[in-house]
Amino acid sequence: MTKLRELRKIPNLTEMTYASIKKSVLTGSFEPSFRLTEEFIASQLGISKSPVREALNRLEAEGLIRIEARRGAFVREFAAKEISDLFNLRVVLELHSISTAKITPKLLQCLKDSIERTEIILKKGDRIAHVEEDLRFHRLIAEATDNDELCSVFENIQQKSLLCRYKSYELSATSSPLAHRRIYKALTTIDREKAQAAMEDHIVYVRNRLLEALEKKSRDEVIAAEQ
Repeated sequence: MTKLRELRKIPNLTEMTYASIKKSVLTGSFEPSFRLTEEFIASQLGISKSPVREALNRLEAEGLIRIEARRGAFVREFAAKEISDLFNLRVVLELHSISTAKITPKLLQCLKDSIERTEIILKKGDRIAHVEEDLRFHRLIAEATDNDELCSVFENIQQKSLLCRYKSYELSATSSPLAHRRIYKALTTIDREKAQAAMEDHIVYVRNRLLEALEKKSRDEVIAAEQ
């Protein structure tokens, strides 16, 4: 029986618009005070406002931007408590992922490859590629649980974490390969408790560095206002 060749899925205009805006948001192209209006984005991308509106609504649902009536959209800023809550929830989810993940030779090889790519990317200084690879490492473990609901929640939290990570990149980027290698080595011996401890140390370290940077920024703003 003759079979038709499977066609590659071509992303529609809304999907492409969403991906373009999201990348700019996550990589810090827009300051939090910058107004992202439908008119501005549409003119920049050379498209109508309809796909822009749909893309912005989707990004708001993901918690990456906030939309204000008659003003436009703004990149989401996280308060100290929100950051703490977000990363604390990550600890719970990722420790659970380690406890239930199916540790296979394929998973271990994928984790090892990810660490090696991260080290290469760091030497090149590619911020976007590094953060994406960091996300891939954590996603590999979550997907190994074969729990679709967990992966869905995990993905949403990781997107918000990414927005924070780009802002704290210089504070914690170099720590990732070492932390990931500790997690990987523990998993190679099926020592889940040791892997969980390494994962918690990793996430808490990034959280603390981010909170410290946020506190310093607040102090600097107060000093600047008083001068």
